[in-house]
Amino acid sequence: MEIFFKVRDLIVASGNSHKVGEIKALLKGIPFSIFSLEKYPNVPEIEETGNTYQENALLKAVQVSNMTGCWALGDDTGLEVEAIGGQPGLYSARFAGEGVTFKENNDKLLGLLKDVPEEKRKANFYCVMALAEPTGKTHVVEGKVSGRISMDPRGEQGFGYDPLFFLPELNKTFAEMNPAEKNKFSHRARALEKVREILLSI
Repeated sequence: MEIFFKVRDLIVASGNSHKVGEIKALLKGIPFSIFSLEKYPNVPEIEETGNTYQENALLKAVQVSNMTGCWALGDDTGLEVEAIGGQPGLYSARFAGEGVTFKENNDKLLGLLKDVPEEKRKANFYCVMALAEPTGKTHVVEGKVSGRISMDPRGEQGFGYDPLFFLPELNKTFAEMNPAEKNKFSHRARALEKVREILLSI
């Protein structure tokens, strides 16, 4: 009985409380109990050493599953801005350096785009998620949303690049959306729809 409950836990391989909160909301109703790494303080921070979003997501999911004996969900998210050659991409979380704030990353991005007009600030947000089963089997899914980078930060919701990522069809940045709105349109929401399908089929 103890093993049954253990394998039905789903560990989100992240220390980002904002991200974990979004994932819990979007996976509500699945037959799993969702926990962050706070439940497993002995699991170390896993370095993103992969060369692709998929490699980083798998790295986190597989290592956390191996260390906990549970299902694990790893993700890697990146913002790619066409005008600056797809930056920040894989380095989105540490664009302005290691241990920086969301504001510092946003300020660096705005600085690089200061002479770029609004119509040329096209951007894509990607989210790749990897599920690792205790058996060693893995599943990988992707979500993507297209928009552009606003001229200035807008809104107080969300985290990361949300104040800058503008969705033309709603005329709002992610940070101007309430959680329910963002969870309909975001790259993470689109990836998690696929994750939900996998978990409901188990």
